[in-house]
Amino acid sequence: MASSMTRPISHNWSLPNVLTYARLAAVPLVAGLLFYPDERWARWAALALFVAAAVTDFFDGYLARAWAQQSSLGRMLDPIADKLLVSAAILMLAADQTISGFTLWAAIVILCREILVSGLREYLAELRVPMPVTAVAKWKTTAQLVALSFLIAGPAGEAVLPGAIATGVVLLWIAAILTLYTGWDYMKASYDHVGGD
Repeated sequence: MASSMTRPISHNWSLPNVLTYARLAAVPLVAGLLFYPDERWARWAALALFVAAAVTDFFDGYLARAWAQQSSLGRMLDPIADKLLVSAAILMLAADQTISGFTLWAAIVILCREILVSGLREYLAELRVPMPVTAVAKWKTTAQLVALSFLIAGPAGEAVLPGAIATGVVLLWIAAILTLYTGWDYMKASYDHVGGD
């Protein structure tokens, strides 16, 4: 009988997947800290966690490819973790009115697109049709994460860098525009596969 010491480690517990799990775990922590929007320490702690989680988004995919540790679980959870992190941050920032007024439309566009593309990916996965991430989609994700970083810093960030919130709002609109473009791009790419059963 083979010793358990010689069994290969499941890809489910590979470092890339563990980084994805950590990003998922960061979602409620970031949201919890943003329950205290007037506390500077909470803003900075939320920002630190959010940035750390965003960094894992790069490394989990890079390491999975470099170490040939890609897995079905990782491919499923990675975009889910990204969307949960972004969505939770947007909802909390809207709740404390860091995102308010007309800028709420940028947030709505981003959230609607994420839900639409997630559903589209699931549908195409059943048809075994790949839906690769485009270069523009990567720029969209980067713009979202940077915008939300400025907005999470919020009033605490303004004390260090005046105009931090305004910068975040501008970047959020840029992300929303890229979001519309990539959403339409994905819809066009999947058009031939979407139809009757």
